[in-house]
Amino acid sequence: MFQPTGHASKQKHPKVKVLDPDIDYSKAKSVHSISSWWGIGGIFIVLFVGNITNYTNSHLPDGLRNAHLTHFPNAFIAERAWKDLKILNDFGPKPTGTYTNEVLAVDFLNREISYIDQLKNRNQQLVVQNQLVSGGYVGVYMNKSAANVYRNVQNVVVKLVGRSESSTRHALLLNCHFDSVAGSPGASDDSGSCAVMLEILRVLSRQSDVNRYSIIFLFNGAEETPLQASHGFITKHPWAADVRAFINLESAGSGGKEMLFQSGPKHPWLIEAYAKAVPYPYAQAAAEEIFQSGVIPSDTDFRVFRDVGRIPGMDFAHTANGYRYHTRYDSIDYIPLPVLQRTGDNILALTKTIANGDELAGTERYAQGYMVFYDFLGLFFVSYSADVGLMINLSVVLLSIIIPFLSLARSTSGTHGKQIRSETMTGFLATFLGAGASGVLCFFIGLQLDAIGRPMSWYSSTNLILGVYCCPALLCQCVVHLLCNRLFGSKTTPLSLALKVQARLNGVNLFWGMITLGITFTGYRLAYIFMVLILCSLCSSILVSMCGLQNSVHKWLIVHVLFQIVALAWSTQFYHILMNMFVPITGRIGSSINPDVIIGALATFATLFSCSYLTPLLFLLKKTDKLIGELVAITLIAMVLASSTHVGFPYRDDAFKAPAVQRHYITHTVRKFYDYNGGERYSDSGFLLQELDRNARKTIEGIAMPDVVTPMREIPACEKELFCAIPFYSIWHQVLFENYWLPGPAPVVRQMVTISLREKEQLSDHEHRLHLVLKGSFQSSLIIGPKAGATLKRWSLLSEVPAPIEFNGQRGHFVLLTAGVESEPMNVTLDIRHELKKYDGPLVDLLVTTTHWEYHKEHTPVFNRLLARVPGWAHVVPSVAAVNSYTF
Repeated sequence: MFQPTGHASKQKHPKVKVLDPDIDYSKAKSVHSISSWWGIGGIFIVLFVGNITNYTNSHLPDGLRNAHLTHFPNAFIAERAWKDLKILNDFGPKPTGTYTNEVLAVDFLNREISYIDQLKNRNQQLVVQNQLVSGGYVGVYMNKSAANVYRNVQNVVVKLVGRSESSTRHALLLNCHFDSVAGSPGASDDSGSCAVMLEILRVLSRQSDVNRYSIIFLFNGAEETPLQASHGFITKHPWAADVRAFINLESAGSGGKEMLFQSGPKHPWLIEAYAKAVPYPYAQAAAEEIFQSGVIPSDTDFRVFRDVGRIPGMDFAHTANGYRYHTRYDSIDYIPLPVLQRTGDNILALTKTIANGDELAGTERYAQGYMVFYDFLGLFFVSYSADVGLMINLSVVLLSIIIPFLSLARSTSGTHGKQIRSETMTGFLATFLGAGASGVLCFFIGLQLDAIGRPMSWYSSTNLILGVYCCPALLCQCVVHLLCNRLFGSKTTPLSLALKVQARLNGVNLFWGMITLGITFTGYRLAYIFMVLILCSLCSSILVSMCGLQNSVHKWLIVHVLFQIVALAWSTQFYHILMNMFVPITGRIGSSINPDVIIGALATFATLFSCSYLTPLLFLLKKTDKLIGELVAITLIAMVLASSTHVGFPYRDDAFKAPAVQRHYITHTVRKFYDYNGGERYSDSGFLLQELDRNARKTIEGIAMPDVVTPMREIPACEKELFCAIPFYSIWHQVLFENYWLPGPAPVVRQMVTISLREKEQLSDHEHRLHLVLKGSFQSSLIIGPKAGATLKRWSLLSEVPAPIEFNGQRGHFVLLTAGVESEPMNVTLDIRHELKKYDGPLVDLLVTTTHWEYHKEHTPVFNRLLARVPGWAHVVPSVAAVNSYTF
């Protein structure tokens, strides 16, 4: 062997051919080694790049004000949009059917559109229609189907007429909704989008150039109910037949950037228009596939336009600050001008591009497959077809494995291919086992935190995730690499330390390459996420090989780290996207799922994704104890903070203008039960409290003290009443979550939906028709439970009957009944088949629930005292419900 100085050693060692005289066996040092402090430095590099990407994810352009009109007469002016938003926001919550939604919001929109019409350019033509529509459809969500019936919901529809209107009536549709959920002003969801659309209409109508095709602006008044007004438009409005494409504006957060998260389907020209037009791209095909998988508990009007209207389009949503979504904090206080400016600039440019393009004349000619699309930190936008994506993924993966191997083999004159392959497989095995071991470790950490009563400790302090999950994951991955090196690494390898580490890095290429190809060949487009990561490694390998730096002292390392900084910018971007999306969601998924397991899994993946190409570099450290010690110290500190201090308390009020609240629904309920002859069997009353997250039960029990709440399925009514006579307003969510019952005095309910039997008709020996009358124009639900031996075959509500839902061992058909403007009594027929011939007994149980939202003036003193016990760091949506149970 040779000493670093190049002088021959007098000691005798086995004669093994070496390629680089870098080892001093007496000191076990290598010229390729680096200071142990670089292990800690590497962590700081990761954190620094992560902070940069966090900034780019939240950076917004300055908002334009009215004073800028002289310089930018055709620009989107955020100040004007903000003033419109302020008016809608100040109306307060606007659930469908309330005065604020059906009168105040509609009047404002009509008035503002009238002003826009008066000030439009003389070349432009505006046509306004107010649609009052009734209808329904069968909705399937979370594998549960229900009838969604609406009466007299409202749409305000405006057409900016295009040049082609007289010959070909093709149009682009822009959609927002001005209704909100109860308890929320809905500034971001979705009044902000309506304000953006008003400003776009204002800008386009004042330009002298008329667009090639018409643009329809749909301001719909029933989206939260869900998706009813858009269904009414697309199925019954005469302009719906002209729509060739749409842009839907939504929100699942409050502020921040709007993300393009759904497109098409199979209309790549839409993505091409986005790439051409949008000045501030923020789009991920992966978000589309994740959203459409159903793991995110939400939906948008995109589904109606796509599935019912068979129209291609794009779906945009603000996803930042999901803590404020559907709470009182979704207000204009958290929507600054830059939010509106960015969205307005993007959607205005996109609207003009599509409305003046060739594609609207025949969109089906351009339906040529799916697109892979993504932006890089908002700096640039990339898009290509899925077929091209397959070739790119395959090429990058193969080259990323072959080129480093050939490069390393060339540097050894082709004599040590076996050793290179061995080190590559060791790198692959260490990465694979490290991924699995870190996942298991974070899983047990999540179980332990839940077991000691500290779940969701990171909910409002998301930096804790770095210490509680990311650090243990990285620590585990490092330890596994060290163990694999000891167990499988060659003690007498002729490769220099530099070549050995580069071979291990090629093992990381192999790991991600297999994942990329596996995802690609199963048909998912999100494989590009891993392809870009591999591409950074491939580029560094090519440069190292071209410059002959494979065995250089540190030069190859500098090249690798520089390209890994780019890879870190890519990977940490997804860390922020995932955490910004899923951390708030854990506050509304119920209590049956341990949220720490979800976040722990995401953190494990993000750590591996960000650090897998840095972890093998630990073999270059002269000592690894400083790195291991720092990771252990950070983990211990984070664990103490999460489990034993106020830092780990999940929730936060708005004292620091960053609320992260616990969510609650409390319904003051009166229930009346009628027998087959119409007489009242009995009645009771109380409060239904809904459990929306892992910690909610403790809060609920504290609110109810000194009384004791009873789990929903254990209340006495469950023994004999249909669906326990629970005041369900949304079968999709409430059936999945736990609810608690607290007996109490009856609420004040002055109006409610009632059912009466007008006629019972014998259709045949086995079929009967019940003629029912529903009186009352309020938000309500109807559960139809056929008696034993009976089956609901047809009804007058819809052309089809949804499959029954099971709850508490019973089966029933769920109907959501939404009323906008007050309507007349509703006649309903039920055709029921009974297995007994000419049966003349009870056929069906009916449970009708009337829910009054924004009913504060009628809250009883008892209800107000109960609401006053809700902590300041929680958001409660109170309601009053009347449940009537009938047998016919």
